[in-house]
Amino acid sequence: MSDVYGKLMKCLACVQEKVNFTPQVALVLGSGLGDYADGIEVTAELAYNEIDGFPVSTVPGHEGKYIFGYVDKVPVVCMKGRVHYYEGYDISDVVLPVRLMCLMGAKVLFLTNASGGVNTSYHAGDFMLIKDHIANFVPSPLIGPNIDALGVRFPDMSNIYDRELQKVIRRTAALLEIPLQEGVYIQLTGPNYESPSEVRMCRTLGADAVGMSTACEAIAANHMGMMICGISCISNLACGITENPLTHEEVQETADRVAPLFKKLVTESIKNIAQEV
Repeated sequence: MSDVYGKLMKCLACVQEKVNFTPQVALVLGSGLGDYADGIEVTAELAYNEIDGFPVSTVPGHEGKYIFGYVDKVPVVCMKGRVHYYEGYDISDVVLPVRLMCLMGAKVLFLTNASGGVNTSYHAGDFMLIKDHIANFVPSPLIGPNIDALGVRFPDMSNIYDRELQKVIRRTAALLEIPLQEGVYIQLTGPNYESPSEVRMCRTLGADAVGMSTACEAIAANHMGMMICGISCISNLACGITENPLTHEEVQETADRVAPLFKKLVTESIKNIAQEV
């Protein structure tokens, strides 16, 4: 048994000892969705520091715990606070929380984040349906000996963000009359924001939004056979597109401003997704 898999199994045993719950949907709550769980029927909470060997987020605004409950009648597990590569963790620890939710029983992974708009037609406060990603700037979570119990050595990545789930989110946004951009998300390491030249590079590569999370989580979940979808909140325009310097406070402020719409879109999408899978 590899060290990575052994640690994962230890965390799973710890969770199962403390919480008896089988989720259908796993939801990662990015900036702006931190209090999302206030609006669902919560049955249990489990702080990350109560799970043996679990990595703990150090980012302001990212409260670290799993929340178990129901969105309407859909059983969900929510990650309130994620772990980032820039915090100094090994990439296997960064994706451990997502892998763990899959092992809890979740079939669908719903990723959310706050990101910088690279596409010049985007505006702060827009929502972007993630259609694909670029993850070459962070280590793959699949590097090293393959964990055969999780997935194959060379997993296909042609449909990471499930096309059927994308259709559900599009329909949901249309019914709610919430404008929805669509594009490619690129993950860089952070924690520094990108330089203007790096933003131009991202645009040249085909990215529409840039952030410091998400893509590596999607790779790990895809490896395990989960159905994945994602929505990014464009919290600011990336460096060089505007003259304003970037701050974490600006990101949080925009995310908080559009949070009510974001929550509505996520909630209705989860309810509709549950009917499809």
